[in-house]
Amino acid sequence: MKSLQTFLGMMVLLCLAVPLLAQKRDDPLTQEEVDQLRDSAVEPEPRMKLYVEFARARLVKLEQMRSDPKVTDRPHQTHNMLEEFLTIYNELNDNLDNFEGRKADLRKALKHVVEGDTEFQAKLRAIKSDPRSAKEEAKQYEFVLSNAIETVDSGADDHRKLLAEQDEIWKHRKKGKS
Repeated sequence: MKSLQTFLGMMVLLCLAVPLLAQKRDDPLTQEEVDQLRDSAVEPEPRMKLYVEFARARLVKLEQMRSDPKVTDRPHQTHNMLEEFLTIYNELNDNLDNFEGRKADLRKALKHVVEGDTEFQAKLRAIKSDPRSAKEEAKQYEFVLSNAIETVDSGADDHRKLLAEQDEIWKHRKKGKS
């Protein structure tokens, strides 16, 4: 009887522990960044500006790390920082989709995003063509870098199209009100 109680007790603890482990998520955003996003949850322009700013900060941090001669695990850190950038960039896209679904005016927000896209494309390509990277090192982050470049290229195209659509939609709405 005692061993059955012990077994059941262990099973209950295990059942409680599994969801806690599943909840642990590597969120690249700091608590301060999360708070800033929470404060800008309603309006697309400030929210998209923040996402662009956060993605930019990750690429700046990546550039600084890659040029620091004291860094010993450059390929691994490059991989992780590219993943952080990509996670933030994907969140940006998800938020744009949500705002678009609400029929929000995204023109100002998209201008910031398109500018960010252009900057991100240049920085990611600079990493790819960096002559300081040894081939063996580059293999460790090659996939995530290619994925980031493809994602930003695709996103940039989508964002430009969406901006053109938004310009057209809001032009007609203004004419209808006149």
